[in-house]
Amino acid sequence: MRIVAAIGGSIIIKDYNYKKFQEYAEILGNLAKEHEIFVVVGGGKPARDYIQIVRDLDCGEAKCDDIGIEVTRINAKLLLLSLEDKAYQKVPHNFQEALEYSASGKIIVMGGTEPAHSTDAVSAILAEYVKADLLINLTSVDGMYNKDPNKYPDAELIEEITADEMLEAIKGKDVKAGTYEFFDMTAIQMIRRSALESIIVNGDNPENLVKAMNGEKIGTKIVSK
Repeated sequence: MRIVAAIGGSIIIKDYNYKKFQEYAEILGNLAKEHEIFVVVGGGKPARDYIQIVRDLDCGEAKCDDIGIEVTRINAKLLLLSLEDKAYQKVPHNFQEALEYSASGKIIVMGGTEPAHSTDAVSAILAEYVKADLLINLTSVDGMYNKDPNKYPDAELIEEITADEMLEAIKGKDVKAGTYEFFDMTAIQMIRRSALESIIVNGDNPENLVKAMNGEKIGTKIVSK
């Protein structure tokens, strides 16, 4: 099975702790014995901090995105270091490079690609580009809720949602660099048009990646229609 795993920067670089990279490297390495694995890594707080400096310099949102992309690529390199020879030791800068590097038979790890695309969008486009069987988005929450679980104790997890319903839910949200809080519109549109099987799970526990791949009931499943 060909898998694209999107690991949020808020997960992997949250505490600047090497152990999270090691945990993911071990799980990804084991999965790669039986599956073809592509990974997209986000920028997290370091990216947002650098983006704010660029914004304060009044350089424009495209430049903000550009700096954020560089941070995602640093995070990708850290994961490559953790994976050692299990991964192709170069970060692709675009989808064609990712596909080319995958001919090595090793795990591919990348960050962002170009301005206006969050790493959620990158992972969805990559999944379509390489014809992945499954997209797993590992984020800082258990999935999508009917309202903010951090504010409302009675918030309920949505176990399954259509891409159209997600698009309606995020309509009008801020799309500035570094502000993609949950899932951005481009990612959902890609999921919809490619009928891509997608699951959002909590990445704080890397084992959830395995559970999602095994079809266990976890997180929020996005269906194309």
